[in-house]
Amino acid sequence: MPTTDPASITDDSQLRLQQLSALAQQLLERARAAGADQCEVTCNEDAGLAVNVRMGEVETVESTRDRRIGVTVYFGRRKGSASTADLREDSLAATVAQACAIARHTEEDPHAGLADAALMATTLREFDTWHPVAFDADRAIARALECEAAGRAVDARIGNSDGASVNMNASLGVYANSHGFLGSERRTSYSAGCALIAGEGERMQRDGWYSVALAQGDLETPDAIGRKAAQRALARLDPRPLATGQVPVLFSAEMARSLIASFVNAISGSALYRRASFLPDSAGTRVFPDWFAIEENPFLPRGFRSAAFDAEGVATRRSLLVEHGIVQRYVLGSYAARKLGLQTTANAGGVHNLDVRANAGDLDALLRGMGRGLLVTGLMGQGVNAITGDYSRGAAGFWVENGEIAHPVDGITIAGNLKDMFAAIEAVGSDVDARSHVRTGSILVGRMTVAGR
Repeated sequence: MPTTDPASITDDSQLRLQQLSALAQQLLERARAAGADQCEVTCNEDAGLAVNVRMGEVETVESTRDRRIGVTVYFGRRKGSASTADLREDSLAATVAQACAIARHTEEDPHAGLADAALMATTLREFDTWHPVAFDADRAIARALECEAAGRAVDARIGNSDGASVNMNASLGVYANSHGFLGSERRTSYSAGCALIAGEGERMQRDGWYSVALAQGDLETPDAIGRKAAQRALARLDPRPLATGQVPVLFSAEMARSLIASFVNAISGSALYRRASFLPDSAGTRVFPDWFAIEENPFLPRGFRSAAFDAEGVATRRSLLVEHGIVQRYVLGSYAARKLGLQTTANAGGVHNLDVRANAGDLDALLRGMGRGLLVTGLMGQGVNAITGDYSRGAAGFWVENGEIAHPVDGITIAGNLKDMFAAIEAVGSDVDARSHVRTGSILVGRMTVAGR
């Protein structure tokens, strides 16, 4: 198979960013000429390669190349937006005209507008997020096949596979607005994963493993990924039933991320001003135990969400979301901030890298500390009420006795209320799962309802 050539993005990324920046400036000038009081422009280009194999055969090879130009204009407090992927002059002119026409026919919103000019980032730098390689389909296929084969070779009980995948992506982005701000970013990402099936008939169990990084060299090897996927699938064989009751629940690091995500969603602007959060008016109040802390760090080298500015050009900063268990601030862009009578927290577009402070050792230490309870390694369904905080999700994992894994369990439900669960957190482990912008170890909740079969 031929090599997919993303040279215009990877090899000439700086030139492409310059061209996108010039295009953004041109669109700003068109908007001003059309009478817009304020304007912002986003220009993005992405190139990607995705390979999927199953049972030793190639299933799909997909090469992508995307471009999006977005224009938002403000006439007073009336807003209009339009987008295009076409760089021809008539298309760009039509995009600006369409945004202006929408704004002229839109109701005024007193909270609309750009973020305050004084908050724009002035120090722009990169965070080691750009590590391009040639998008070679043959090599990607070979890696995926190696990954699956390594997993299937671990044990004869691995009788089937849901396949293995390898993905590569490179993206360039420019944001500019009529305050005079212009910032650019470039980022690569790579991932490889495998899902295997152990056992036969009704005794079959599925599990997998994946690795993700901004630099291809930081990925786990295909052999390691496949073997770990196999070990996880084998460990789930022969699950036993579990009696209904209230027990300690230890969320593995990859599952613990969802608890932090639920907290972030609850203190985010749109949920707060719509009164669709179980944590309204929580800034300055204790939600977690007094030792608990979450820090946002936008400046982490090779961080998945590292950035010098947010989606509105506002300068990011390192700060605490939670300290001593107390919510220090909300997660706001400028629109939500104005709705709430507050100031943006440089989170337009979402949170950056989050570090959840550990107060305990690794997973083995947490298991010993728990003594008896449930280790959750898989969650199913949505099961979270954002307004009440009620929590009920299907789960799978392992029963723990005397600080050691006793046997696998599945087909259970864990339930509680997130406010109670947050307050009942007893430990955060040092076993951080670094495959996400939410960097947390395993989290032990002192007591939850577990419903068995």
